[in-house]
Amino acid sequence: MGKWGKLSYAQKKTVSTIGMLMQKTEMVHEGARLGIAVSGGVDSFVLIRAMLIRQAIIPMNIELMVLHVNPGFDPESHKPLTKWCEEYGLSSHIELTDYGPRAHGPENRNKSACFFCSKLRRKRLYELCGQYNLTHLAIGHTADDLVTTFHMNMYQNGRVQGLSASEPFFKGKLQMIRPALMLEKKYIKAAARQWELPIWKNNCPSNDATKRSYIYDRLQEEWQKNPVTRNNTFNALRRWQLDLNMKKQ
Repeated sequence: MGKWGKLSYAQKKTVSTIGMLMQKTEMVHEGARLGIAVSGGVDSFVLIRAMLIRQAIIPMNIELMVLHVNPGFDPESHKPLTKWCEEYGLSSHIELTDYGPRAHGPENRNKSACFFCSKLRRKRLYELCGQYNLTHLAIGHTADDLVTTFHMNMYQNGRVQGLSASEPFFKGKLQMIRPALMLEKKYIKAAARQWELPIWKNNCPSNDATKRSYIYDRLQEEWQKNPVTRNNTFNALRRWQLDLNMKKQ
């Protein structure tokens, strides 16, 4: 048993699935410096916890750093994250911005609030990766995000595209990785409860009112009619995306 204690089924599933994808796609290398983008939601918080365990398991030295860009709806919402990082000895950069209010204000007249805010936050994350000489930026996207993104691209953009598990940016200076891309959210939610992670409420006024959430809700309605189609959809898209990433190596 490791220093993290005995793991439940959901926790083991989380850690092993993330490890499988990291190994198959060779996401990290000796001396890699990973910035983990944390929103405060369940996906990214579980990713930090699982990556701490993976860091102790893998046969190479990697560094982890938490990056959090508070969009500004609640200036103190990130306090639980600050305390948690201190308890686990994790380096972190946590800053307060006004991106959220700006996205919902008169400055943003042409784009959706989510697009505007996420663009600013992503740009800031890239800047922080450069500031701290990070080699990787880890995002907490899950298999549910993969399935939803695939259908969004197909319905709205007329193209077949999912989410890459690992892709280079800035001519290879930064590698964006999604270690939890093969993991279903049901395991993440269960693991988060069992780890008692201090996840906070999303105070964004656009939460659950986006095109992404609309498409996911419609998919859920179809899957409820025939649960087999849900498993088939997830399995097919995970295999498809993994094959794509394996071919690019």
